[in-house]
Amino acid sequence: MPSTRRFRLFAALVSTAALTAALVACGSDSGPQETDHPVVVASTDVWASVANAVAGDDADVSALFDKPGGDPHEFEPTNADAARVLDANVIVMNGGHYDAYMERIAADADGHKVTALDEDDDSDHDHDHGDDADDSDHDHGDDDSDHDHGDDDSDHDHADETHDDHDHAATEHAFYTLPVVADTADDIADALAEVAPSHAAAYRANAKTFRAEIDRLRARMSALGTAHPNTRIAATEPLATTLLDEAGITDVAPPAFTSAVEEGQSPSAADRATFDDLLRSHKAAALLYNVQSVDPATEAVLATAKSANVPVVEFTESLPEGVDSYIAWQSAQIAGLEKALNA
Repeated sequence: MPSTRRFRLFAALVSTAALTAALVACGSDSGPQETDHPVVVASTDVWASVANAVAGDDADVSALFDKPGGDPHEFEPTNADAARVLDANVIVMNGGHYDAYMERIAADADGHKVTALDEDDDSDHDHDHGDDADDSDHDHGDDDSDHDHGDDDSDHDHADETHDDHDHAATEHAFYTLPVVADTADDIADALAEVAPSHAAAYRANAKTFRAEIDRLRARMSALGTAHPNTRIAATEPLATTLLDEAGITDVAPPAFTSAVEEGQSPSAADRATFDDLLRSHKAAALLYNVQSVDPATEAVLATAKSANVPVVEFTESLPEGVDSYIAWQSAQIAGLEKALNA
């Protein structure tokens, strides 16, 4: 479920008169125009990095939130940010109210919208990945994006790829669900191809290469699970749950503790004690620490992990300083998990 603090931010954005004025002033009904060099605006640097992997040199890609170490949940867009979104040919967002500010602005935009999550809609969104796809539904929702994959004779063929069944609503942190990220890259390629058909083949080739890199990350997680079956870890926030699922790794952190952290609240003393016991008794093989969601409670369990010699793996919600590649980012985090469990 989306956190209370995110709904508070969403409500604040909806009621902001200045932002509303910007939306009215900049919006139009003309729809995205064809161009040889589209403009892509993403909600966060993570999704911008996925878009950039697909676009290559054939688009300008930027993000609204791109501050390493900052908290994406506390980001508030300016009027200039709103104007950038409204002028974009392609808009990329997480959805599920994770980046509610982008959902609000994009509602009045004419550009093609690509949303990784759309948990409020049950409509089908199909990619053709060949006969091995098991006719799985790729559901990004019916978001009025004019993102049509239907009868455009675009020869969008993923026949040698694997497009897994997955629940996009399983977690709001869609960027940690590797199959969803690969599918979103395909959607970005499709959206860019509609705006810049002269580069359609390049966009789709880039998306195919990106999916292959995602598959290698998934293979590493699978191998980690094989080497360390029935592994249990404890995370300060349910950030990477679906990534851990790739390896069959169970997060045994007290749900009330992680829920409180996610809501921006203080965990109870009892939940803190339970978390400490997991670490001191080595019932958790590692501590996954979200360095962008830190409070006295998370700092306390971090200190406990260090004193108990439990490996600590730092995870983030946005790209670290000096990193601009989604694959490099996740590869480094998986390497940290591999090192912790292989120690």
